[in-house]
Amino acid sequence: MRSLYGKFIAFTIGIMLTSSLIAFLAVNTYYHQQLKGQNDEKNMNIAKNIASFIESDKELDLENYLLTQSSVGYKLYVVDEHREATMYGEAFRVENLSDEVINRVLNGEVYHGMGNLPSETFVTGFFSNELANTVGVPFESRGEIYALFLRPDIKMLFTEVHYILGGMVLIMAIFSLLAMLIVAKMLIDPITKLTAATKKVGEEQFSGTLNINRRDEIGQLAKSFQLMMKKLSENDRIRKEFISDVSHDFQSPLLNIKGYAELLLDDAIPEESRRSYAYVIQSETERLSSLTKQLLLLTSLDQLASPLEKKPFDLDEQLKETVRKYRWLLEEKEMMLEMDIEEVRLTGDPAFLEKVWENLLSNAIKYTEIGGAIEIVLTDEGEHVRVFVRDNGIGIDDVALGRIFDRFYRADNSRTRETGGTGLGLSIVQQVVKLHGGKIDVVSSKGEGTTFTISLPKQ
Repeated sequence: MRSLYGKFIAFTIGIMLTSSLIAFLAVNTYYHQQLKGQNDEKNMNIAKNIASFIESDKELDLENYLLTQSSVGYKLYVVDEHREATMYGEAFRVENLSDEVINRVLNGEVYHGMGNLPSETFVTGFFSNELANTVGVPFESRGEIYALFLRPDIKMLFTEVHYILGGMVLIMAIFSLLAMLIVAKMLIDPITKLTAATKKVGEEQFSGTLNINRRDEIGQLAKSFQLMMKKLSENDRIRKEFISDVSHDFQSPLLNIKGYAELLLDDAIPEESRRSYAYVIQSETERLSSLTKQLLLLTSLDQLASPLEKKPFDLDEQLKETVRKYRWLLEEKEMMLEMDIEEVRLTGDPAFLEKVWENLLSNAIKYTEIGGAIEIVLTDEGEHVRVFVRDNGIGIDDVALGRIFDRFYRADNSRTRETGGTGLGLSIVQQVVKLHGGKIDVVSSKGEGTTFTISLPKQ
């Protein structure tokens, strides 16, 4: 397959050749429609002036005068009334002047050979070194009739200025071609680097930096690609951690279930120990069930751009119902709950949003000491609603605060395991809020409590 650089060179040369051909055809058309007649008329006037000067000077040395005229840039072909021809200046390549034309000029007519030359290309028309491509006029000198045929000597017309201009055009063409090749190389090098980086990405190699410092579209593409590589690298890291965490979170309870189940097979163990082992198995089973449900929920959230079934519902009633579900746990921990809830009608998926409030409230209860306090606030702010869930519990340190929405992340592993946490709850909360077009913020201080703030559009 031809490289992009090769294609660019081929296109550049093709464009230059095509533009040259189009320019040549345009100039050729202009010559035949405009310049051809003007050139014929100009040379006809020169020939008439020469003939007029010869006829006006009775003592003129015709031979020397014609030689002088030929030396200043003209080819002269003179035929006398005896049909004898004399050439002054460079010889014509083709002497194709007919006897009929010569006779007509000797009889007093003029000959427009340049203007009447058959339509050919500009080069063969203007530069054609043929005797037929001349202008002819009659003149009389010392009682004899002559026919004078004239055309410019192209070689003598090309002066130093013409050579300078021609050389300049040639140098410009060569320099332009070389410049285009260099520019093409500069444009294609970043694409080559991007191609190599793309192959590495295909091989799951997300490290490395693209050394492309440009401010044009290619630079923007390289910057976007570099950002994509960073995100892919982070996603790859998260994926591997996710697999490791899932394996660990499934393995641990399964090992516990297996171990305690084997202990239960021993008929000699006391009834109290048997009940204790059965309780552990039940607890681990419930933990596995909860983990499985949350993984399925996350999978459904990840696979679809918008798996929501939105409909209008009373958000204030849903919050109150969530609190009623956890009333027994609040009373068990002797906790105080304060609610400031406005009446709000929201369009969203009530089933998914219910998971949000359940996760936030259950976390607040889990990580707040006995006798603590929780506050839930719902405010209507016009186009948006805002929900605050505050507690005065153990809080979250700065390191953990930046990762609490990561899947399987636990700020306090030992405490989470005691309370049956999976490390997936806040990931689900964040995903559901994003799918509703909202945002979630968290503020916390170690030992002082945590505040989650959720903002959702009403429509």
